[in-house]
Amino acid sequence: MEVTKLVCIGCPKGCNLTVEHSGKEIDKISDYGCKIGLEYAKNEFTEPKRIITTTVKIKSGDLPFVPVKTKDPVKKEKIYAVMKEISELEIESPVRVGDVVVANIAGTGVDLVCTRNIKKVS
Repeated sequence: MEVTKLVCIGCPKGCNLTVEHSGKEIDKISDYGCKIGLEYAKNEFTEPKRIITTTVKIKSGDLPFVPVKTKDPVKKEKIYAVMKEISELEIESPVRVGDVVVANIAGTGVDLVCTRNIKKVS
């Protein structure tokens, strides 16, 4: 049996979780302080995901970049593919909060959305 240690980010407590496992099979999870920690450990061990936040270049906007994020978390192994696709983007203004910049970014099934309104300037 192997042991993996994780620090939970589900709530402000930051519990030091212990996952006992045989390969990818979880045998026991301990040291969590709440149900959020238990779910976090299961998900982080079996299929870690992250929400990606960054910026995208924008043409003719009142700012040169617009903040964006993935609408849902993406699998950790897809982060580099998502960021590569984002780095090649330049979109037209105006944009509004919630506008989809790229649907199904990098084949993840997750949309990339704007998180700020940007006006068009002439």
